[in-house]
Amino acid sequence: MADLIVRFKKPTTWANSVHIHYWNTHPHGQGSIWPGVPMEQVDGWLIHRFAGVEAASFVFNDLQGRQSGDLHRDRSGWYTEDGHWHDQQPRSAATASAPARSSTRPEAAPRIKTEASGRPDFREETIYFLLTTRFYDGDPSNNFFCRDRIRFDAAGKATDPHWRGDFKGLIRRLDYIRDLGFTAIWITPPIENRSGLDYHGYHGYDWTRIDPRLESPDATYQDLINEAHARGIKIIQDVVINHSCQYGIRGKVWIDHLPIKYYVPQGSEQGRVDHGPYQGNLGNYAWPNRDDIDNPLAPDWYRERHARDPEGVEPLTDPKTGEILPKPGYEPGRFFGIDANTLDPAWYHQDGFICGGDWESIYPLQHKHLAGDCIDLATEREKVKDYIIGSINRYLDMGVDALRIDTVKHIERDNLLEYVNAWKAHKPGLFVFGENLVKGYGWGDLGGGDNGPSQIRPWWYTRLGHDPRDPTSGGDSGFPQLDFGLFSTFRDNLSRGSFEGIGRVLEMDWIYGNATELVTFLQNHDVGPDNDFRFRFKGEQWMAAAAYNLLWTVRGIPCLYFGEEIEFMKGAPQDVIGNDDTLDTTGRAYFGDHIDDAHIATTQDHPLYRHLRRLNRIRRAIPALQKAPMSQLAEWGSGLSFVRDWNQGESYAVVGLTIGGGQDISVSGVRDGIYRDAVTGDEITAQGGNLSFHVKGNSAGIYVLEGPGKIGEDGVYLR
Repeated sequence: MADLIVRFKKPTTWANSVHIHYWNTHPHGQGSIWPGVPMEQVDGWLIHRFAGVEAASFVFNDLQGRQSGDLHRDRSGWYTEDGHWHDQQPRSAATASAPARSSTRPEAAPRIKTEASGRPDFREETIYFLLTTRFYDGDPSNNFFCRDRIRFDAAGKATDPHWRGDFKGLIRRLDYIRDLGFTAIWITPPIENRSGLDYHGYHGYDWTRIDPRLESPDATYQDLINEAHARGIKIIQDVVINHSCQYGIRGKVWIDHLPIKYYVPQGSEQGRVDHGPYQGNLGNYAWPNRDDIDNPLAPDWYRERHARDPEGVEPLTDPKTGEILPKPGYEPGRFFGIDANTLDPAWYHQDGFICGGDWESIYPLQHKHLAGDCIDLATEREKVKDYIIGSINRYLDMGVDALRIDTVKHIERDNLLEYVNAWKAHKPGLFVFGENLVKGYGWGDLGGGDNGPSQIRPWWYTRLGHDPRDPTSGGDSGFPQLDFGLFSTFRDNLSRGSFEGIGRVLEMDWIYGNATELVTFLQNHDVGPDNDFRFRFKGEQWMAAAAYNLLWTVRGIPCLYFGEEIEFMKGAPQDVIGNDDTLDTTGRAYFGDHIDDAHIATTQDHPLYRHLRRLNRIRRAIPALQKAPMSQLAEWGSGLSFVRDWNQGESYAVVGLTIGGGQDISVSGVRDGIYRDAVTGDEITAQGGNLSFHVKGNSAGIYVLEGPGKIGEDGVYLR
């Protein structure tokens, strides 16, 4: 058996300390420990010899946060910095290099058959995204009211607990999600949270513990993972790296505060605060001693009061000012805010809060605090790295299948890749994607009317290069993003019943490390495609159907936000806007009433539910729709057509979409042969590279070369 030898031409921006981390060698199934073993330099190439090995999966990395994507090779070869393999040594580095400083699409690289790594390919999945606490209530005993935005009924009784849905409820409705056709569930961060409004999970207090308000004795996080896997469903855990809550991290770092039970609003007195369950004071009503913070690193005086005086009436001296509490109107910041200058620099940045133009500037965006309850962690420092990486590894060991990373642009890319790479090394084959919110194309320094630099844009995080005007200056980082660029066009097209402009953004797919791994969506818990992006989609139902036809057939992994399948809270703000808004008036309203035993059949009969179920079936049956890049793209406002070619014809689909009226569609340059439409079952023979067909209004034609024919039953929109 000949040894497997791989050679690597590193980019000039990489450090010299290049290592190769490998796994799944064949035969033997051996692997290295991250970051792998150093590579030897021979004749200008970095080289590694796998003795007695026929094939292996591996990653090149330079110990400084730069790395290749996940690679696999079953024969010796040369890998160049443009991300291509060569069976023979290239004549020179110049023959393999990418065009410099180009803002137009470069010539396509030669199409080569993709080599399977034998590991799960997340592009085969479709994702259902939900806020666990707002989805389905399986255990009322763990319900909890946050101390802000409490809803009261006409009799003055607090209703609709913020922490309402839970793992027990989600387990009970896994079959609902499976029957809708989704194969992965993205849940909001399940770790323990602390803040005045923490039901969503983005105010982390203890990364090592699951929040008890989500679990029940017979429905733990492990139970959820196990039950999902038993149904063939993967779990995506949302992870916050950028910030903690305003109270520090339990057992790791303390942020100075006064106990909340001693807070008295101006004009009131202790014992008179009336906020539903928060009778008397704003301390945690569910705990006998009425306090939120049980951090063992708190000073002695705080821990002593944490354990007693639930009414908050015994005199307490503020050690910072000498004032005696409780005192009406006494500095709310001492209870709820922070002093950035006093933060522990081993854990936190000390640069103040983001404001004004900071939102489009690199340094303040990545060093200042997002909000009073989102305190910016010093993610480049070892204590933070060790704690967060180690904490999330525990959930990967429990069986979590993928990670979604929050607030990506608030962390410098190479620093963030240290976390991503560590988790992928801990669990080879792990799929990790990020959220980099942008309300526009997101092309950065490439133009397109963008007012922010490339270094805070989605494409930058999918690449490894360091030229803000040339995405191809580095290969694929292996860290795809939510496709905010495509989403941002929907305000001007899908929300108005048109595809116009979608072609323009899809033609820029070359800027991403791998556009087929982007996660696509119509809306989520933060944004929707209408007006100023603040509302749940409020277009006509046929517009939504056409949007899903698009998302389920173009490149990328489709993601649906819970309730879209029935136009839930259509037109409502995604989050609270007004000072008195409560969750029931927003896109985060409680969904469980629509999927309880009395109403679930009605929900499953909704035209969009049936439409999405069929789209999931079609996509699941056609690998080209899951994994292939797009070519032969044409867009004319009321229609869109393109080709998806997976592995040089192994799975090959010609797609035509309409929005509004029906369209006659012709696509040239296709493979000859017999095509069958997955929507209608029509059979057409393509000759001379031309394929013509008709698509009804708001429907799709999905003509698959030697395809299976009609998949699923006709509905209102796919017919």
